[in-house]
Amino acid sequence: MIKISDPRLRSWIEVKPGSDFPIQNIPFGVIRKKNGALRCATRIGDTIIDLNEFADSGFLSDLGHDDLSFFKKPYLNDFIALGKQECRAIRNRIAEVFDRDNSDLRDDDNEVKEPILIHVSEVEMAMPLRVNNYTDFYSSLEHATNVGKLFRDPQNALFPNWKHLPVGYHGRSSSIVVSGTNIRRPWGQIKPGDADLPVFKPSQSLDFELEVAFITGKSTDLGEQIKISEAEDYIFGLVLFNDLSARDIQKWEYVPLGPFLSKSFGSVISPWIVTLDALEPFRVTGPVQEPEPLPYLRSGGMKNFDINLEVFIQPENGIAERICLSNSKYLYWNMAQQLAHQSVNGCNIQIGDVYGSGTISGPSPDSFGSMLEITWNGSKPLKLAGGTERRFIEDNDTVIIKGWAEKDNVRIGFGDCTTKILSALSQE
Repeated sequence: MIKISDPRLRSWIEVKPGSDFPIQNIPFGVIRKKNGALRCATRIGDTIIDLNEFADSGFLSDLGHDDLSFFKKPYLNDFIALGKQECRAIRNRIAEVFDRDNSDLRDDDNEVKEPILIHVSEVEMAMPLRVNNYTDFYSSLEHATNVGKLFRDPQNALFPNWKHLPVGYHGRSSSIVVSGTNIRRPWGQIKPGDADLPVFKPSQSLDFELEVAFITGKSTDLGEQIKISEAEDYIFGLVLFNDLSARDIQKWEYVPLGPFLSKSFGSVISPWIVTLDALEPFRVTGPVQEPEPLPYLRSGGMKNFDINLEVFIQPENGIAERICLSNSKYLYWNMAQQLAHQSVNGCNIQIGDVYGSGTISGPSPDSFGSMLEITWNGSKPLKLAGGTERRFIEDNDTVIIKGWAEKDNVRIGFGDCTTKILSALSQE
């Protein structure tokens, strides 16, 4: 049972109103401590729980694990590999210990508490995963339609295959970085609209992409397929995802094989992986799919999640201003369909794979999930506070993505997914 989804639960750790991290969340991440050690952790309110110290103090001893060294690792892959049932048992036990009515640790002296409990300001968040593979999908009908209108026939915005399969491509896993990492503006070939030949220069059309990504928690052998009915058993949890894109480089390079240098210079994930168990109360049905997908993609039921998504731009020395409010419930192709399609040809899945949703746009301009759409490829500049304008992301802009789900006075959030864009490297 998912005991900790009970909205009545409260912790003896302080949780401020509006926090992303109530006791019902219990996400997983990796922290860097002051001594430089990397450790697996979770969070309640503004308090980090060092799971290695928590386990060493005996609080997980009754769960039957002979070896808890996976919490000493600098990544979560070995913990995730335990499987959903073991993860669920550990989350339940953590919630039990930190329940306001449980005195096991609450009333212990500081000598016991201090190694376990750390204020969030005293740690640095690290990359939570060793990412083996990365796939980026293209699963928002509104986004795909907008892009089609911008660059193709507005009357036939979607390619013929779009409503028959979750379109995707294999990305570059090595350039996925954790929130707080700065990204340099990329160089590449760009062909100006009135030129006969391309030029080599830094991207002038740098963009964010508002996405949610899921993390796989089970592996398959080469040649094995994942049935749509079992796909969620392979999904450990979700992160926010900013798949930065150089639109001008992309426009020139993507035919015939798709994005390459325009996508591989940096993608940013939020540091806390929120489990599917934590998001269970926020399930909703997705859009009606017409025509009906082929049998291996027919999912049914409530496979989408009602997660509010915000994007802010903060200019250097300026304030952060919200420019987008969208929601993951708009996704046409859900995660189960994405994973079933990924594996239908026998592609082997590994623990720690990252699968981006693709840009998530809603039906109205204020819910568009990229600058490409918000400014209509730069033709309608976005006005920011103080009179400044943006067609795309400029140097020293910070892009901040936030995400949360809320129901029955319980808010489950991801924390911020943040990156600052630095100027391109000099070629001198």
